[in-house]
This record gives sequence, C-alpha cells and structure tokens, in this order.
Amino acid sequence: MDERKRDSIVAYLRRRMAEVGIKVDDVAAAIAEDQILQKSARYRSATGEIWTGEGEMPQWLQQAVSAGQSVEHFAHNRTPAAIVEERSQVDWSQDPFAGSRLASIGHRMNESR
Repeated sequence: MDERKRDSIVAYLRRRMAEVGIKVDDVAAAIAEDQILQKSARYRSATGEIWTGEGEMPQWLQQAVSAGQSVEHFAHNRTPAAIVEERSQVDWSQDPFAGSRLASIGHRMNESR
C-alpha cells in the first residue's frame, strides 16, 4: 500500500473514531483482548471462528459435529503427527471404488506426478 493511501485511511479512521467517541486506548485494549482470546482458543474453524472449550458449543462446531466431523479435528494445537495419524486410520477396505476403473485412473494419475 502506498504512503498516501495509508495516510488517507488513517485520517478517515481518526475522524470516524472522533465522531463516535472512540479513543486510541479503547482500540488498543480491544486488540489486546482479542489477542488474549485468540491465544486461549482450543478450537478453530477454517474461517477463523474460535471456541475456548468452555460454555455452550458454538453453532459452527455443532453443525460440523452433526455432519460427522470430530471435535478434535478443530483442535487448535494439533500436531502434524496427530493429523497424519488421523489420516492413516481411514479404513480403505470399504472403498466403493476399489478395483474399479475410477480407482485405477486416480492411481495412474498419482504415478505420473
């Protein structure tokens, strides 16, 4: 972003803040509070919604669980090893495409890469 555009946006924000009585300290406190909340989040969605794990489960997580996803899938501090372990537990023996032309096409595509 160029300097003029930045200065213009800052001036606009200061003018709007003065109109509604918001002080710079109020903004700094709100940002600090958000950062603390983000750090305390135990679960996070792909769109950035968070839940600390306390209180009622939020709607976005309830919907995901109802759709068959595990709560731990959204755990914020999952290690990459836990994600790999989760993937390796998939039971491919029930794959409806196993042995079909569709499965062999996908297999050949992966070999050519």
